Amino acid sequence: MRIDVISAVPDSLTSPLNTSILKRAQDRKKVEIYVHNLRDYAYDKHKQIDDKPFGGGPGMLLKPEPFFECIEELLNQRKYDHIIFPTPGGKFYNQKLANKFSLAKNIMIIAGHYKGIDDRVRQKFATDEISIGNYVLTGGEIAALVIIDSVVRLIPGVLNDSESALNDSLMDGDIIEAPYYTRPAVYKGMEVPEVLRSGNEKKIKTWKEEQSKILTEKWKKINNME
Repeated sequence: MRIDVISAVPDSLTSPLNTSILKRAQDRKKVEIYVHNLRDYAYDKHKQIDDKPFGGGPGMLLKPEPFFECIEELLNQRKYDHIIFPTPGGKFYNQKLANKFSLAKNIMIIAGHYKGIDDRVRQKFATDEISIGNYVLTGGEIAALVIIDSVVRLIPGVLNDSESALNDSLMDGDIIEAPYYTRPAVYKGMEVPEVLRSGNEKKIKTWKEEQSKILTEKWKKINNME
């Protein structure tokens, strides 16, 4: 898989993309991640990438020209299965979408910043408009990282067996998995459920299913999903 991210503040992506599982995935040649600095595609000598919005109002908008220059250059080099545009008005992101994106060969993510991006960029290029939640972020780079992390970990060979994603919460529909415990069995008076220490696989399986059901019902209730 190849992932291209277009950003006005590429330095904000450097550390997360080169840490832990994302770094390992790149080292193992499972994914290539390229971050493109929007200023490299600005026309003028000052490398201006933002301007005041038409119609007035506070804040600055990212200009369309650098995005068009960068995206068209990338599209001339390869076809993209998904061009993702993180936006509050997009479809809510979930595990089903992450699974879908993980099957792609090439993905592009357009990260906004400041007040946002001239809407002609969205109109022209976006194939998937995605929202990671009903709240305001400083920039689309954070949303891009959420999408990248959730997708890359699904690529076969990225996770070790001990980190397998198959049993994670929400992998199999709207289901929350049972809680986990490790040693010590008792810590500050808090004890690991006896059934997990019993060695009885049948009882452990039943306990996990019951706990998963309880936690899923609680999760749906607090999120008004009943």
